[in-house]
Amino acid sequence: MRWSEYLLPTLKEDPADAQIASHRLMIRAGLIRKEATGIYSYLPAGFKVLRKIENIIQEEMDRSGAYRVMLPILTSAHLWQKSGRWNVMGKEMVRLKDRHENDYALGPTHEESITNMVGQTTFSYRDLPLNLYQMHTKFRDEIRPRFGVMRSREFIMKDAYSFAMDEAGLDKHYQQMRKTYRNIFLRVGLETIPVQADVGAMGGSASEEFMILSSIGEEIIIHCPSCQYTANQEEARRRSFEKSGGINGDRPAREIVDTPSVKSISELVQFFGLTEKDFLKSVVYNADQRIITVFIRGDLEINEIKLKNYLKALDLVMAQDAEIREELDQEPGFIGPIQIKGHVLFDHSVLSMENVICGAGHKDRHYKNVVVGRDFEIAESIDLHKVQEGHPCPVCGHALIEKPGIELGHIFKLGKKYTRSMGVTVLDEKGKEVQPLMGCYGIGVNRTMAAVIEQHHDDNGILWPISVAPFEIGVTSFAKKADEITRCDSFYETLLSAGFDVLYDDRPLSPGIKFKDMDLVGIPISLVLGKNFFQDGSIEIRVNRGQSKYLVASKDAIATIQKIRSEMFQSLRKIIE
Repeated sequence: MRWSEYLLPTLKEDPADAQIASHRLMIRAGLIRKEATGIYSYLPAGFKVLRKIENIIQEEMDRSGAYRVMLPILTSAHLWQKSGRWNVMGKEMVRLKDRHENDYALGPTHEESITNMVGQTTFSYRDLPLNLYQMHTKFRDEIRPRFGVMRSREFIMKDAYSFAMDEAGLDKHYQQMRKTYRNIFLRVGLETIPVQADVGAMGGSASEEFMILSSIGEEIIIHCPSCQYTANQEEARRRSFEKSGGINGDRPAREIVDTPSVKSISELVQFFGLTEKDFLKSVVYNADQRIITVFIRGDLEINEIKLKNYLKALDLVMAQDAEIREELDQEPGFIGPIQIKGHVLFDHSVLSMENVICGAGHKDRHYKNVVVGRDFEIAESIDLHKVQEGHPCPVCGHALIEKPGIELGHIFKLGKKYTRSMGVTVLDEKGKEVQPLMGCYGIGVNRTMAAVIEQHHDDNGILWPISVAPFEIGVTSFAKKADEITRCDSFYETLLSAGFDVLYDDRPLSPGIKFKDMDLVGIPISLVLGKNFFQDGSIEIRVNRGQSKYLVASKDAIATIQKIRSEMFQSLRKIIE
């Protein structure tokens, strides 16, 4: 492609609203342009990158035995109501009515559509197992779209859905997708970390995310450097709590202590001269119009994802003071577990506490010498705390660490969640109707493109892996005379004839601008047709922005480029069998 004839508008300055490298560089390198908040147009070079990523995904999905389909973007509310998710999806779902006042949604995901389609086309065990996938546009009305295409409202997703007769068949699909995803991300130049994850609104029994480490990541990865246990913070567990000690022998009776205007844990620590671990902390929520009180050890935080999932709540917010007084008959800021009313939950951390300080239910009053099991009983205890750096690993006990990450792919074992709710059955070998078990496997295509840039860039621009670069080879011509232009044009045609994907910078601009633009766009193999080429026919080859350089004769150029290109592709083909 001749640059002079191509739509590749580069920019010298960073866009004002771009906060991360991929957003800045995708705009500056002429890959995308913003249409509205969270909505982007892809220019020719950006679209080429997307297509190359999609082709890699398709090759690996086909290789896994999956079959490609295409489902409607406009999905009927009837399907979502059958699955029970019409309200669960919340405000992120883009809803609309047709001229007949029928409800529809722009699909944020397609479990309902694929289950409906499979229910219309599969009837017995002979039709299964089956794994179907698509690459299609999705819509989610994000409350705060940001970071360019990393978190946008309209995006492309590869979503696959497997159907099997039993757990063994489901697990076979699940494990196949784990390997397939690793292969996909390796081929696009990304090293991913599989982490245990929360199933969320998708439902199901198991879930795993594929993440990359990144300083701009919005996910927190909990990782054990000793045994390699890894999970996102929503799903992470820790080793059981040890007993806090308390008082041996006779334990003093609890007593009330005046604590004027002392509410927070930090204030209590200072007031009593103790540590956060010695206090019982309370948090009160409104979960779908139900008041829930949660008690947790004072040094820990409540993981609201775990709480929401346990309660199966659609909406979870902090309770208002008036609600607390009415429902609990206790004073906000001084809530304790003794004689408390309503639905009460205790985090597992409370089980290990033996002698604690807690709210007395009245303003400016706290209890001390409170003994768990003597002064109050724990009727309902679950894992509700947020695992953090320094907590002991649930597998080996080593101190866990936190790392920021970006989620690129997510796989789920859905089980019968959708086939049961939508009434999909097939006949088994005995002629009995059974509900197939489903799996779901997604990759954010646009986000993958941005993640490649996040991992592969420097101060000068993008450093594309050759597998997804908009062009594999960039040719920079410094011809001025007519015969020099003819020679450069001829060499460009030779490259095209040899089957190379080439961007030919034939623009009448200064060498400085041309070099900066080629670096910005990030072409992995760069050829310079300058003074040496016009004098003796030798060509300068720069690989990955000059990390390697070669000066070769014209007659050897094609063979040399083919060798370099082959080696670059080979370095990305660490296929996992």
